[in-house]
Amino acid sequence: MNSRIALVAAATLIAASHAPAQTSLPYQKPPAAIEQLLESAPTPQVQLSPDHKTMLIEQPAAFPTIADVAQPRYRLAGIRFNPLANGPSVERYDVSLKLQSIDAAAPKTIAGLPAKLKAVDAIWAPDSKHAAFVAHATAPASGLDLWVIDVATSSTHRVGAIKLNAVLGTPCVWMPDSASLLCKTVSATRGAPPKVNDVPTGPDIEESLGKVSPAPTYEDMLKTTTDEAIFEYYASADLTVVSLNGATRTLPAKGLIDHATPSPDGHYALVSIVHRPFSYTFPYERFPQITEIVPLKTGSVKVLLDRPAVDNLPISRDAVEAGPRDYQWRADAPATIAWVEAANHGLPMPKDAQVADTIYTLAAPFDSKPAILYEAPMRLARNGGFGGARGIEWGNEHLALVSMSRFSDRKQLTVAIDPSSPGKAVTIFSGSSQDRYHQPGSPVTELNAGGHPVLKLTEDGQGAYFISPGASPKGDLPFIAIMPLTGGQASREKILFRSADPYYDDPIALLSDNKVLIRRESQTESPNYFAAAFDGSAPVQLTHFPGRYDGIKMPTRQFLKYQRADGVDLTATLWLPNGYDRSQGPLPTLMEAYPAEFTSRVTASQVSGSPNRYPVFGGGSHVYMVQDGYAILDTATIPIIGEDGKEANDTYVEQLLAGAKAAIDEGVKLGVVDPNRVAVMGHSYGAFMTANLLAHSNMFRAGIAESGAYNRSLTPFGFQNEERTYWQDPKLYYEMSPFSYADKIKTPILLFHGEADDNTGTYPIQSERFYAALKGQGATVRLVFLPLEPHAYGALETKQHVLWEIDRWLNTYVKPTTAPTAATGR
Repeated sequence: MNSRIALVAAATLIAASHAPAQTSLPYQKPPAAIEQLLESAPTPQVQLSPDHKTMLIEQPAAFPTIADVAQPRYRLAGIRFNPLANGPSVERYDVSLKLQSIDAAAPKTIAGLPAKLKAVDAIWAPDSKHAAFVAHATAPASGLDLWVIDVATSSTHRVGAIKLNAVLGTPCVWMPDSASLLCKTVSATRGAPPKVNDVPTGPDIEESLGKVSPAPTYEDMLKTTTDEAIFEYYASADLTVVSLNGATRTLPAKGLIDHATPSPDGHYALVSIVHRPFSYTFPYERFPQITEIVPLKTGSVKVLLDRPAVDNLPISRDAVEAGPRDYQWRADAPATIAWVEAANHGLPMPKDAQVADTIYTLAAPFDSKPAILYEAPMRLARNGGFGGARGIEWGNEHLALVSMSRFSDRKQLTVAIDPSSPGKAVTIFSGSSQDRYHQPGSPVTELNAGGHPVLKLTEDGQGAYFISPGASPKGDLPFIAIMPLTGGQASREKILFRSADPYYDDPIALLSDNKVLIRRESQTESPNYFAAAFDGSAPVQLTHFPGRYDGIKMPTRQFLKYQRADGVDLTATLWLPNGYDRSQGPLPTLMEAYPAEFTSRVTASQVSGSPNRYPVFGGGSHVYMVQDGYAILDTATIPIIGEDGKEANDTYVEQLLAGAKAAIDEGVKLGVVDPNRVAVMGHSYGAFMTANLLAHSNMFRAGIAESGAYNRSLTPFGFQNEERTYWQDPKLYYEMSPFSYADKIKTPILLFHGEADDNTGTYPIQSERFYAALKGQGATVRLVFLPLEPHAYGALETKQHVLWEIDRWLNTYVKPTTAPTAATGR
């Protein structure tokens, strides 16, 4: 698969011919009306400074080109990196940066920026006087450079001559003094890269000697000793303190540095380092790893844990590795480490368990006995990196919020604990993780003097600020509120500001105790940033970004609510061409969906999204087809519900068909959908859905499936949210696999797959084998492999070509009033 260099078409370009063919053709472009939407510039984004006085305005690039995607890369240990840059192989970057004071009417340009800016990982200093970003060096140089913006002078400069190493993630964080950064850097003494020898020196061998090691079907794993050497060479880094004047100081920590974070007092760094022996089955995050405390000035390194490879987890969302995990700094203390340890050796806990996870702390100089801070009845949420924990949000010596959940029954719990009185906890929220209507949202944090996020509390300390999506039967109405920390039945949040029709106002950050920065948009107004006071006065506009689609004839949109035959409430967004009137008759239609599992009908029926959002057509969107005369049933909800002790997938096909039929029936009822001219499409699990709908119904004229998995025996250790293995229920795996029913699929189906798919379970071979099965049964099928593309397609040329293919497929098999001969024979 890695050697593919051309689009592979698995049917002739001329639909009238049924002879199988393999063709190669250059990238094509969709019709101009679609192309115009695709290439519009994204709306700028804003980062507010910690002191709430300055906005850093970032202009993202639209899409990388295929030439960008084709840059050198290695696919090893579960990641993809560019050896020339020592960073990710492809990433979204900013092409413009500006500064704007909250009190100013317009932004300032920043002097000294690189002429061809490719900026990533912009971060504010704790004191708000500077912001740092990483810039891709331009030819003839290569690599990643550190740049710093001076807010007072609105200027920037490159810091020193170091090269950063971002192979294992974001390379730099600010030190608490705001005068330096802690960075992963390419060693100045690094030698030549390993040589790749095409002549083998012996076989590559894997073995398992009786140890139970179930593994999902990961992509991009190490396969040879040469792979090991290359991964170790490029991912290894020095840990360096870099001052704003360019001076550097190398710390006694080097190697495969995964994370490194300074303590709030700036005296230590918490560092995790991956090491050998490497695995050929799991990504690098599950390799052996040392966690240690490194002094930033003087002293010796203290090893907290040398964790072995995590290679024996059962296939369960409630299972975690045994032993300590998720080390982090306690954000509100000078230098105190916190971590979590699982009960029951990390195995799933019974629902009546008293303790599933225990939080420990240990203060500097880290030589005393750890203290138990809290014993949690469920698993704590995972960190996502030092300093970015969602499981624990630190407040002060008397407050921290702990969030936990249990996947098996979708329970969720948030409690307030007093770190000075271990064991004491007050329940702030308890409910279902799937119940969007009652979610409290996320607590608001702000950087303290040490550069770590702590809870934003009310002046009396009795409440914490929360921002919520505000899900409701009317759609999402985001709000910011104060959540009482006293708990109890009567404890309810006090809403300070809430979005209201016709706007979608998304709270971003507090500007003061009585004002919030919001991102405002509506169906007709492109997003901009406003300052909204809590007294109900009109928000004040701060930015004046132009409309993303100004000058384009836009389609119309309608939010639909309807019911499945069994009474479950469903929703979809209906898009209609500009100028369309229902008197013109029903339209050919494209329906897109992505099934989701639920444990109750109540939560499955809840409304998601908002009719007040400004329409944004992402690179992978199918809604572009509305510009060529199609009605679009967008994001039609198709819940798969498991109740009364039954698993959701026990009746997957039946619920799938019922949900699809309900969406079509609603469009027909409105007089806009022609039931005889409907196509269905989906990406990933939505592609799996598409193939199943074609296998088990004749509702559709055509199908379009992107990067799916069609044979579940190739994902034997579970898939999506299914935790049963193939050997526990082979019948389920057979019946849910559209591959099993390839002989039943006579509806024309267009298959796409990124030839470098990096998603768990959706190996490109899934589409190859599914195509072969369909072809062997005489189906009308076209398979398009997309060179260099991962699971989510990135390059502009790829996106253009995918839209061209979809447009041709729909115009051939769906738009005609009479179905083409090739599409009949159901």
